[in-house]
Amino acid sequence: MDSQNNSKPQLKSVIIKTAIIFIIVYAVSLFIWFFIKGYYGMAVTTIASYCISLVKGLDITEIVRNKDIISVGLIPAQFGLTQIVKTTIDIPISNYTFNVPLTLAIMAAFFPFIKSKRLYIEALIILVFVHLLFVFSLEGQKVTAVLTSQGLENPGSFTIIFWEFLWGFVDNMVVRFEPFLIGAYLFLLRNRESVKKVKPEKAVSRQAPKKKKPKKKR
Repeated sequence: MDSQNNSKPQLKSVIIKTAIIFIIVYAVSLFIWFFIKGYYGMAVTTIASYCISLVKGLDITEIVRNKDIISVGLIPAQFGLTQIVKTTIDIPISNYTFNVPLTLAIMAAFFPFIKSKRLYIEALIILVFVHLLFVFSLEGQKVTAVLTSQGLENPGSFTIIFWEFLWGFVDNMVVRFEPFLIGAYLFLLRNRESVKKVKPEKAVSRQAPKKKKPKKKR
């Protein structure tokens, strides 16, 4: 009975501590994110745009940010200056970063239970990768549609469906459920580091007791 009565105040204090951490980190990250969102969006868009230019054989003419919108200018590299068909893609930063403050707050709420820095770094890498994949798939889908409509590319139905599916899946399933996915990742792997530290004990080989030789009678 005493152990049960003692566990209730402890559980209550842990819940209060977690809630306070979540609220404080959410408010602070929301304030800071307002100022650094544009720089982060430019970095993500630049990396993703160079990746899609390599995949689709394009040249980047410009990457310009106007408040929340980043415009990327692309032209097919194979035609050079003889037939320039410029495609400008507008990428709203908030479309894929609106959940970042909430995600960071959820990660911070796990701190009383998870002390592994490596696990938090992995979660941040996953977060950035999701954003890169969003911009990459959006540009791939739009560029494929434009080049196909202008007769500069004949990708086939499979390629068109692939880009449509990839961008739709990332936009509707991954980005929108980003906080839940990061939280589930931390929860499921919370015991991984502690399991690694526990080393199996070496089995002690027991030797059979030596038989005593009978004494010779004189």
